[in-house]
Amino acid sequence: MKRFLSMIALCARLFGHNAFASEDQNTPDVRARAFYTWYLRTGADLSFPLLKNGIFDFVSKDTVTRLRDDYRHNRLPEDVDYFLKVQDEDDQDWLSHITPHQVVMLGEVAVLPVTFGSKNQTSVVVFMRKIAGAWKITKVDSTLDYR
Repeated sequence: MKRFLSMIALCARLFGHNAFASEDQNTPDVRARAFYTWYLRTGADLSFPLLKNGIFDFVSKDTVTRLRDDYRHNRLPEDVDYFLKVQDEDDQDWLSHITPHQVVMLGEVAVLPVTFGSKNQTSVVVFMRKIAGAWKITKVDSTLDYR
């Protein structure tokens, strides 16, 4: 049996397919969870994820370009993180509790609420579009009341 599973895994690698993948890994909810896991881990090491090239795997080039330009010209809001919509987050709690909710499709745009945390929960609304075959974030908005 062990040999059989090894053969299947080898064939999957050779043919570029993961035979053990149970679901499509390129859905808005899976991609949003992957982004926020990457983002929270990168931010936890005190680096600025917006300036890391890895962000292009998850966020549209146009959005990153505009955010980086705003950063260079000191136009980003100082009191909140663009992707989290908060000043401070609990990296450990949030990493363990990233909850994407039901996706709503509006034409070609996926709208996805995402909740972070187990105790002091906060949520954002993530807008995504399929770009070059992958779901990428184009915008993030807060669920808080207008102030």
